[in-house]
Amino acid sequence: MSLPVEVLAKQVLDLAPPDRARLLDEVIRSLDADREREARWNELAAIRDEEADVDPSVLVSGPDGLARVRAQI
Repeated sequence: MSLPVEVLAKQVLDLAPPDRARLLDEVIRSLDADREREARWNELAAIRDEEADVDPSVLVSGPDGLARVRAQI
């Protein structure tokens, strides 16, 4: 069960400054990880887009793509 943001914020603000700083560092690192993951996905999408421009035969229709994924799981 998660805490309402207001309750969590009050608890965080009640921490000693060094603890708040450490918590802030951890939160920022978690956000940076998401940006890094998104950047990798964007890079992969750009590569796949270039491949499709060069050779449209690599494209797969939505239903075929889903069938392939379902067959693998």
